[in-house]
Amino acid sequence: YGPLVGAIDEGTSSARFMIFKAASSEIVCYDQLEVISIPRKDGEQDPLVILDIVEKCMEGAIKKLEELGIKDIVAIGITNQRESTIVWDKTTGKPLHNAIIWLDMRTSSTVDHLVDTIPNNSRNKNYLKPLCGLPISTYFSALKIRWLKDNVNSVKQAMKLKTAFGTVDTWLLWNLTGGLSGGVHITDVTNASRTMLMNIETLQWDSHLLKFFDLPKHILPKICSSAEIYGNVYKGSLKGVPISGCLGDQQAALVGQCCLKRGQAKATYGTGCFLLYNTGSTIVNSTHGLLTTVGYQLGKKGTPVYALEGSVAIAGAAMGWLKDNIKL
Repeated sequence: YGPLVGAIDEGTSSARFMIFKAASSEIVCYDQLEVISIPRKDGEQDPLVILDIVEKCMEGAIKKLEELGIKDIVAIGITNQRESTIVWDKTTGKPLHNAIIWLDMRTSSTVDHLVDTIPNNSRNKNYLKPLCGLPISTYFSALKIRWLKDNVNSVKQAMKLKTAFGTVDTWLLWNLTGGLSGGVHITDVTNASRTMLMNIETLQWDSHLLKFFDLPKHILPKICSSAEIYGNVYKGSLKGVPISGCLGDQQAALVGQCCLKRGQAKATYGTGCFLLYNTGSTIVNSTHGLLTTVGYQLGKKGTPVYALEGSVAIAGAAMGWLKDNIKL
């Protein structure tokens, strides 16, 4: 078999752990479990359940691998549902609220409030696009953090001192590398580019954006590249194995489909539908509603590669709705 690599794929509807042959990308085995949103709160998922399901998938896949008489995993990576927002207490490790997932619309009122603060009464939702590549929209993490700050008292109080924010990759990385026992609080450039808080050119948290959303910098993870060793798995069958890759799910699909040249594109049909187009090292600003995002950065010294993205929130989720509600 040769060396193997493992991949955590934590999506909106399911999580799985897949094991590949490093040389050929051939799948050896995997384990998959459904991620269920909290009943009557379709825009929320329990962060502890997400973590538990991921750990069960890892152990399930390793068990299958051992049945084949092999366990030579040299590294693992993470790909995750993007923009979904988790805040937790750094002193207890416990979430301060359920995860607000990316397609939740409760931040509509937050969007309206923030658009009203734009200078010259322009109400231009693209006001921040030159800085972060994104329009002011319900999708992005900054709106979700701001909603939590404005509406959840425990978050508002904790934010002054001990809150950690992360998208799902950050939550998993922190816990898998030890959590309260030295877990790393980091994210990668692709996930950070979906928060509305990272400068699309410098790839660092931007003080102007933080001021606009009235959010403190100390809650944010460190931004890393998409391919470097972030830390080692703290416990379980994979204890000691380095975690060395991290990309948001759509950017991971861009890389996984080998769209590594400028002009190449991929379309993914999952819960939603997403088309990403590789624009190389050029930051392209769309005037037709596309998002400007980081495609990937392979290594600390790697050149960041950008992409244009077209997003449709509901694709496969419509099939689920028809099956579960209309009983088709």
